[in-house]
Amino acid sequence: MAGSLIKIDEEIVTSAVASVTLTGIDSTYDVYMFVTNNVHSSNDGVNPFLRFTVSGTEDSSANYDWAFKNIRADTTFGNESATNNNEINLDVLGNGTGEAFNCVIYLFNFNNASEYSFMTLEGVNMNGTPVSKGRQGGGVLTVAQATDGVKLFMSSGNIESGRFVLYGLKKW
Repeated sequence: MAGSLIKIDEEIVTSAVASVTLTGIDSTYDVYMFVTNNVHSSNDGVNPFLRFTVSGTEDSSANYDWAFKNIRADTTFGNESATNNNEINLDVLGNGTGEAFNCVIYLFNFNNASEYSFMTLEGVNMNGTPVSKGRQGGGVLTVAQATDGVKLFMSSGNIESGRFVLYGLKKW
């Protein structure tokens, strides 16, 4: 398994930015992996959103469908879903001390213009209470087109800091 993850693109945010876009997805790999680590928001109670890119430009059409299981340490688990959205809602994030968002997203069919691009997500964050929260599920862009990357941004305010990496998963 050594050498199975090939870094395609990376951005480390140390001062506030509106969004992070990582591109470089092509036919080299069948599956890609987008990883966020220690993501902080400038605003409280915002949602990290994800869109796919086409030729480096975000697809903001209302063609995103997603569904997640929310796993919380302080209450019962819950379901959340949406259809015909213009982004995929990855979670809810605060800006208090210790609040951060982390996730691993696998990207499928991105380089295939005849198929829908879709993703699966495993995410975890800590809110200000502090309460550990997790999220498991996936999303799809219901347009048959080749996509070449991802864009992450907040529902309001900026990304204060974090590490963002796009990997290709080496073919066997």
